[in-house]
Parts: sequence; structure tokens; C-alpha cells
Amino acid sequence: MTQPASPARPVTEKSPPADGDKSPWRSLAARADVRTLSLLGVLAALVVIGGVTEPDAFLDTDNLQLILTQASVIGVVTVGMTFVIISGGIDLSVGAIVALASVWATTVATQDYGFAGILFTAVVVGLGCGLVNGLLIAYGGMVPFIATLAMLASGRGLALEITDGKTQMVTVDGVLKLGERDSYILGIPPLVMVFAAVTVVGWLLLNRTTFGRRSVAVGGNAEAARLAGIDVRRQRLYLYLLSGLCCGIAAFLLIILSGSGQNTNGNLYELDAIAAAIIGGTLLSGGRGTITGSVLGVLIFTTITNIFALNNLETAVQQIAKGAIIVAAVLVQRRTATT
Repeated sequence: MTQPASPARPVTEKSPPADGDKSPWRSLAARADVRTLSLLGVLAALVVIGGVTEPDAFLDTDNLQLILTQASVIGVVTVGMTFVIISGGIDLSVGAIVALASVWATTVATQDYGFAGILFTAVVVGLGCGLVNGLLIAYGGMVPFIATLAMLASGRGLALEITDGKTQMVTVDGVLKLGERDSYILGIPPLVMVFAAVTVVGWLLLNRTTFGRRSVAVGGNAEAARLAGIDVRRQRLYLYLLSGLCCGIAAFLLIILSGSGQNTNGNLYELDAIAAAIIGGTLLSGGRGTITGSVLGVLIFTTITNIFALNNLETAVQQIAKGAIIVAAVLVQRRTATT
């Protein structure tokens, strides 16, 4: 005798998640957009302040070009620094590497090889310093703070030894002409174009390649990244090589801008680059950051410095203001990280 079929059990399905709940990446992207808009708002406010306090000087085309040109050198360094911080590291030697690369590239012997010799030397010196940092940190087991601090001291000392405390003037016409107005294209200085190109490449590298995803993974959780098959040590080596490359490019831009090489070049670049990255939303603990935010951070800092200079404020006041901005940015990061 057949038994009556049991009543069908109601099928309970979870309703599809809302668009905002599909992935934590969506909320992360939304927060990144908010940060970017906030930074743009701050930059716009600074432009208004500069226009009100010194309308003739600040809004002059030459001054705006100067802001972008000055932002280009530290901006290139900041792109490399952003990658390092995202991976959970730090690089205190970027300013010293810029100085060493600039003086090595402007020696009389190097200038005999012309434009290509100066550019090649600056880039190779930057890469060499980045290689040393990467090997000490990734394979030598040294803490990034200590390894890059040692490079800072060594780089500054070697730069001083090469120059003997003197300024090395550039005599290569091809380099000097790049700093002249005649070389501007549509009113844009060549240095700004190089900065824009480095920014685009950095953005693509971070957001559209496995290299960028691995960098974020290593910064978020190095052990989990290792278990996922990522060679953490090799990735860290590549990141410090990238930072050194950016320093070499920045050194060449600084040579164009100043027409010389000095052992004092790149002074406090490490602090400016770290501050710009933090303001842009890069976490000091690693695992999060954006190239766009870092570039906006550079523009904000450069604009503040320009406004202070136009209003004849002392350098000490500028440094105090920068310190206050860094503290405020870190406090905001801590608050947003817990929400």
C-alpha cells in the first residue's frame, strides 16, 4: 500500500543580496570615492584661499605652472612610496637616493655622455639603491625602518663625498632646455607630463595587474599571501626596486628643474612623500591605498607651501602646519578604519 506523499516542504531561499552587499570591494570603492571627493574639495578650498589672499600672484599662470612643476618631483617619489606603504613597508631613504642619484648623474665624467648619460645614471643609481634596500629587507630579514634609515645615512654621506659640499652645475644643453619655457607643450612643462605619465602607469600597475593585487595582499596579511602562493620576499624586493626607480626619475627631474646636482637635494622628501600618501588614504599598516589619493595629497601639500610662501610666512610655520595636517590625517584614518 503506497503511502501518501508527504507535503512538499516550503523552499526557503535567501533573497539576493543588495548591490551594496555583494562584495566588500563595493563599499571599499565607495569609501575611496568619498575620500577622493573630499581631497578634491580640500584642494578647491585651497585654490579659493590662495585666490583671495593673493589673487594676482596665486592665480597667475606662471605660479600655477610652478606649483605643478614643484609637485612633479615629489609626486614621482610619492607614487613609489605609495606602493611600499601599501605593502606594509616604509622607505625613509627616498630623499637621500634622490640626492645621490642627482649628484652622481651630474659629475663631469657623466656629463661627457650627454643627455642619455645623465638620465641613465640617475635611473641606475636609483635602482641600485632600491635593490640594496630590497635585498636587506626581503632576504636579509631587516626591519624596513632600520634598513632604509641606514640607506638614508649612507646615501647622504656618499653624495657629500662625491660633491665635496659643492654644487655641480649642468652643462648639457639638452637637459637645460627641458626646464625652459620654450619646451612647454600647450603651456604644460615637460616635468608635469612625466609626472602624469608615472601617475598613469602607477595607477594601472596597482589597479589592473597582478603585481598591484599582490602588493595589497602582502600589506594586508603577509602570511595569508604566502599561503596563497605569493612569493612575499620577491614581491617586497620588486616594490623597493620600484621605489628606487621612482627616485631615479625624480632625481633627473630635479636636475632639469635646478640645473645642478647637490648633496642637499631631496631634503625631507621622505616625510613629504609619506605625508602625501597618508593624506591620500594610504594606511600606514598596509593593505590599502590609492595612487589618485596620493597625487591629490602631493598637490594639496604643494599648494599649501605655495600659499604660505606668497604670504611671506616663515618656513617654521609651514613645517608646523604640515605636522598638524599629518596628525589630523592619521586620526581620520583611525576613525574610518573602525567604522
